[in-house]
Amino acid sequence: MDKIAAPALSLRSLGGAGGGAWEAETLETDRLRLRRLRMRDAGDLYEWTSDPEVARYVLWEAHRSPGETRAYIRYIRSLYRRGLPSSWGIELREEKRIIGTIGVMAWSPENRSAEVGYSLGRPWWHRGYAPEALGAVMDWLFDRMYINRIEAQCDVRNPDSARVMEKCGMQREGLLRQRVINKGEAVDVLLYAALRETRRELHA
Repeated sequence: MDKIAAPALSLRSLGGAGGGAWEAETLETDRLRLRRLRMRDAGDLYEWTSDPEVARYVLWEAHRSPGETRAYIRYIRSLYRRGLPSSWGIELREEKRIIGTIGVMAWSPENRSAEVGYSLGRPWWHRGYAPEALGAVMDWLFDRMYINRIEAQCDVRNPDSARVMEKCGMQREGLLRQRVINKGEAVDVLLYAALRETRRELHA
């Protein structure tokens, strides 16, 4: 599911050629910069994390105060300091403002697999920013972190999120009935995944 905060996950190395501890490298695309969140980003984040429509299908509640947003940033920065998988801020390069977050929600070094999640402010929906950010993270996980399988999930009522994953070459693998409790309701989710070998084929 799309999430705004990642859990504290394993510090252990992925192993294999070049596999190592987590490092939240800055990633750049034509229009975006994926970077570590800073406390001064709180205003940008609160602008859209306080929107109930943005929070509708994700596993976090709309922020009720700027203090909640600052607490979230402090939590993410604590993960950076400990070298744990976490979230990037999605920054518009020209405007230098944070319009969303994307990160690793679950991480299995033993199986070389990861689950990703993302959220984007409503003013920036339907502009191609989400697949642009997701594609960059997938490339980084496959090429730099030597991940073999990347998963993502979305609420069945959120077809826009499913289309983002499909645009990035992820394949639907199934319907998970009442997989999660979201805002007090048991909801079905769609599971998508991509493999390192198929990602190479898509680039080719």
